[in-house]
Amino acid sequence: MHYTTLVFSLLLLAACQTNPATGGSTGSTPTTTPLEDDNPPADGFDAAGSDARAIAIADSVVKYHGGRRAYDDARFFTWNFFNVRTLTWDKEEQRVRIEVPDKDIVYLLDYSNDDLTGAVRKEGEEMTNPDSLSLYLQSANSMFINDSYWLVQPFKLKDSGVTLKYVGEQTDPLKNRPSEVLELTFRDVGDTPGNRYRLFVDQDSYRINTWQFFRDAADAEPSMETPYDGYREYDGIMLSGDRGGRFQLGNIAVTDEMDESVFTEF
Repeated sequence: MHYTTLVFSLLLLAACQTNPATGGSTGSTPTTTPLEDDNPPADGFDAAGSDARAIAIADSVVKYHGGRRAYDDARFFTWNFFNVRTLTWDKEEQRVRIEVPDKDIVYLLDYSNDDLTGAVRKEGEEMTNPDSLSLYLQSANSMFINDSYWLVQPFKLKDSGVTLKYVGEQTDPLKNRPSEVLELTFRDVGDTPGNRYRLFVDQDSYRINTWQFFRDAADAEPSMETPYDGYREYDGIMLSGDRGGRFQLGNIAVTDEMDESVFTEF
């Protein structure tokens, strides 16, 4: 199987979330007191089924990745996903541009009316057939769900449909660091709600050191395990771009201004 096809197949399976939706010091141990006022759950978050300690750790993760306010205030995100495609996301207006150079396709997605609309240009021609356009927009929607989850996953721990469980203290399998382990399962959300994730959260910095992806929640062994490396601050929030080997999120930028044409013109 061609590598690009393999990446699309594997990573689209990892998409489990609903649509859109300063770094911490490593010198002291953050509190795990719940910060509910600072990091409110999304409507539909499974608070009743989640552990109080898991929720508290999730809130600390958000705090030490820059905080909920900094994330909410961040508007435009741009990044390259595995050197396969480039995405630009207007989080405030719920618009997305996806460019896939190898396939000569540009997608313009608009979620602002609670329904996916948009336009697609393929090989220089804009699609006009409604059925074809719908299929391509749904494919792009899956890309966006997946790719944005890779980028901003620390801020989506209390999304709608998520249940958080505290697994315990363990040594990170890739970093050999003492970690608090969180488990995420999903209900009635995203493309593949049967997935499960384990996050190894550093006890000192409360950054995610490693994540494990289980294609089926009942699986004993993860289908994928990658580090969270290359942390940098972007407009007040901490994001990881290096996930090991070819799993790179490149050219990350978070800005307050973007030309309107990015989301309206091919």
